Amino acid sequence: MLARADSGRQNPGEYDAGLLWSSLLLLGLGLVMVYSSSIATAETLRYTGGRTGFFLTRHTTFLAISIVASLFVFQVPMRVWQQLAPWLFLAAGALLAMVLLPGLGREVNGARRWVSLGIITIQPSEFMKFFAVLYAADYTVRKSALMHSFKRGLLPMLGVMLVVGWLLLREPDFGAFVVITCIAMGILFLGGMSGTWFAGLGVLLAIGFAGLVVSSPYRMQRIFGFMDPWADPFGRGYQLSHALIAFGRGEWFGVGLGGSVEKLMYLPEAHTDFLLAVIGEELGFVGVAAVILLFAWLVLRALAVGRKAVSLERPFSALVAQGIGMWVGVQALINMGVNLGLLPTKGLTLPLMSFGGTGILVNCMALAVLLRVDWENRALMRGETL
Repeated sequence: MLARADSGRQNPGEYDAGLLWSSLLLLGLGLVMVYSSSIATAETLRYTGGRTGFFLTRHTTFLAISIVASLFVFQVPMRVWQQLAPWLFLAAGALLAMVLLPGLGREVNGARRWVSLGIITIQPSEFMKFFAVLYAADYTVRKSALMHSFKRGLLPMLGVMLVVGWLLLREPDFGAFVVITCIAMGILFLGGMSGTWFAGLGVLLAIGFAGLVVSSPYRMQRIFGFMDPWADPFGRGYQLSHALIAFGRGEWFGVGLGGSVEKLMYLPEAHTDFLLAVIGEELGFVGVAAVILLFAWLVLRALAVGRKAVSLERPFSALVAQGIGMWVGVQALINMGVNLGLLPTKGLTLPLMSFGGTGILVNCMALAVLLRVDWENRALMRGETL
């Protein structure tokens, strides 16, 4: 624990204000847009009882729980996270396996991605993203001297990721598999992986992803719908065509908050996967640009925190900070690319903004860890001991 942690006092110089405020602005804007985009859906679904504020109430509850949890997470020193990293990763793997068990896994729209634990339902793949960051960082630090050896340094990690990938593809959750693969590859590269091995693994992964797409009819349909959504606007191109209509209606400044037409049961998953399309329709290019800039600033601050940890010779903390930045950046980039028709549909939400209890909770926990890295960096720079 840091020497001054017991005092409970923190002045403005003890945290990254830009990182904190960009996160809070994304959370706040997400809350507003989840309410705006979910009103029509809430009115029509049977389990909501016709309450227009159903999703707003639930999202607000998720946010409150996530913020409280983040305050506790922030108190945990990074050395403790490093000690727990392998066990947390194993726990996330066990949860992924539980998804596939009858009676525990919950199926929605043909996918089994949720585990029902009595009064709550969680999405294990979200926890796996977070714990994969911690595990990959810990593994890279422990194996730093072997990062140039494929057999002793990279093969064990590759084997672990293949098991995780197999579990995710059984759900199926191809989008989460892509994000977790990017996290692991990025951290290994930053931790000293040979450029040759990195390029070789990148080629193999590209071939593997292409093979997964070709071997799966529903993934092929998504590719065809992505390439030309207007060829079948009422079938495989339905989501993308309506997302593009939403962006087109928004023009520069949008039609005004609450004025979206596409959210009126035309655009599926308006409050989750396609939240950015509603933002584009209601707030226009300016609103979308503001969201992109906030995410860009958050990622840049995360990378800066990681660089500072490197200069202070804190390799685990550095890799965790940069891994969190890559995770948020990659997932946000994929979601935005899907909404804008630049990438095929993946089923990934927009971090910090889209509706979803587990996603918001895990995102906030990860940001709390990132702020903890920054806080410890600043404490060391002040001459305090960890």
